[in-house]
Amino acid sequence: MYAIIESCGKQYKVSEGDVVFFEKLDAEEGKKVTFDKVVLVSEEGKVQIGNPYVKGIKVEGKVVSHGKAKKIIVFKMKAKKNYRRKQGHRQPYTKVEITSIKTAAKKAETTAKKETTKKVAEKAEA
Repeated sequence: MYAIIESCGKQYKVSEGDVVFFEKLDAEEGKKVTFDKVVLVSEEGKVQIGNPYVKGIKVEGKVVSHGKAKKIIVFKMKAKKNYRRKQGHRQPYTKVEITSIKTAAKKAETTAKKETTKKVAEKAEA
């Protein structure tokens, strides 16, 4: 199962257990992040395509760390004009581990499991 999500103006293909580098997100390390802009979901050969997003699907992840990418050099020059500018840049990123892709069917399963465990607990008490 995989999904294509939209975040930070880019699209990312993710599946459960993947570690993805997003542009800097406003979340602390160890916190959960939810992506609800899911463009496409593929599950066991079935593909759902959103218009623009698929409804009822959420991708959850955990922020692993923040950091900066390798330095790139921005060099501007105009020939014969003695104009040269050198500048470095390090793009900040957020490292996120994808924990789950929640679909409407999975939500129904988890709620049904919770209800059955409650019923079993109630019968045990009575």
